[in-house]
Amino acid sequence: MTKVSRNTWTRILQDRYLYLLGLPGMLYFVVFKYAPMWGIVISFQDYSPYTGLWKSEWVGFEHFVRFFSNPDFFMLFRNTMAINLLNLLFFFPAPILLALLLNELRTGLFKKSVQSIIYLPHFLSWVIIAGISFQMLSQTEGVVNKLIVSLGYPSVEFLTNENTFWVLLTLQSMWKEAGWGTIIFLAAMASVDPQLYEASKIDGAGPFRLAWHVTLPGIRNVITILLILRLGDIMDVGFEQVYLMMNGAVSSVAEVFDTYVFRVGISQGQFSYSTAIGLFKSVVGLILVILANKSAKRLGEEGVY
Repeated sequence: MTKVSRNTWTRILQDRYLYLLGLPGMLYFVVFKYAPMWGIVISFQDYSPYTGLWKSEWVGFEHFVRFFSNPDFFMLFRNTMAINLLNLLFFFPAPILLALLLNELRTGLFKKSVQSIIYLPHFLSWVIIAGISFQMLSQTEGVVNKLIVSLGYPSVEFLTNENTFWVLLTLQSMWKEAGWGTIIFLAAMASVDPQLYEASKIDGAGPFRLAWHVTLPGIRNVITILLILRLGDIMDVGFEQVYLMMNGAVSSVAEVFDTYVFRVGISQGQFSYSTAIGLFKSVVGLILVILANKSAKRLGEEGVY
């Protein structure tokens, strides 16, 4: 055994309790993230559950060619990118803005009460969120439309309007997850040196300038890392949310890669085809993370790795 190996094992033994604490997390990633990666080989096969992984016929890139030549590909790509770009432009900054506002609250009880209220939607399932949306926005029974009609205006098609469907999904995501997303940013803000605030106040900086010139630069690395990770999920849209809100009137703007995989791949037993789509999404996400990380490092940020 080499000296390097002995030193490594010595450090592991010294920190054995820390490694034991991290063991459940490592096992989770090994069992549920790394081990299933072996299944991507079926995207290059005509896989059948009856013949198994080893005896299924190899077809190369046939499923990828079929997917890219599908007339629905550009519709799926457009819808997925549009929903994610709206989330990137409006949903991603929302927790930062909320965290900045919460950071300005000085009354402890009031601050904790506000935090608890904005955290609550995170614990509601998308089934409940969709049910609330239907109760509020339904054209015939919705509370909002009843209010509009009572004011003498015609009812509005909120749930069956193609022009507002993407906006509706974005607003739902913001209401459900923006409050929960403030946790990371509030923790980052707590690490900003208080002396920077004191010096800025002496120079006459108000709340806005403190936030712009002290708080945001202090959490810039956290924002950059989360943005890079967000770009890695650019091809993923919450399946439950879209599937529950989708209907025949908005299917042309609601169908995304995740719902298409479920409808065409899983429901019809086309496992190889659906795996090929999933592999395509993962490769695009990996490329975006690598490019974003390199760009961040060139701009002087730490990046993810």
